[in-house]
Amino acid sequence: MRIIIQRVSQAEVKILNQEPTSINNGYLVLLGIHQDDESEDADYLINKLVKLRLFGDEEGKMNRSITDINGEILLISQFTLFADTKKGNRPSFIEAARPEKAIPLYDYFIANLSKLLPQPCKTGVFGADMKINLTNDGPVTIVIDSHYK
Repeated sequence: MRIIIQRVSQAEVKILNQEPTSINNGYLVLLGIHQDDESEDADYLINKLVKLRLFGDEEGKMNRSITDINGEILLISQFTLFADTKKGNRPSFIEAARPEKAIPLYDYFIANLSKLLPQPCKTGVFGADMKINLTNDGPVTIVIDSHYK
């Protein structure tokens, strides 16, 4: 399982014919689920995500977590995080989990992450064509993969 965390001052996701879902001051998190992932991978990343200190303290040092600042999270599923570009010019997504495995893990991630936050995380829609708009704060972008502990 792989996440890309972007510290944002604002982010929103738009899905055709729906009201945008938006956050302020927090993380936009892109979540890719590998075919070999299990709930333990989600637990590891959730723990890292909640405890990671990427927000400034009084001295401007990255010393505060998402919960310390009562920040928000916008979580977006993104199978393309497991693109294989080794051969040719067209990426292969064979390592990404199929929906029958990925959707339950995505739902598990959302439910268990939301339990640890001041407010439930907001999400896109699994498998939907989404348009994301964000203001990366810093910029700060971190990649964490549960297979590289």
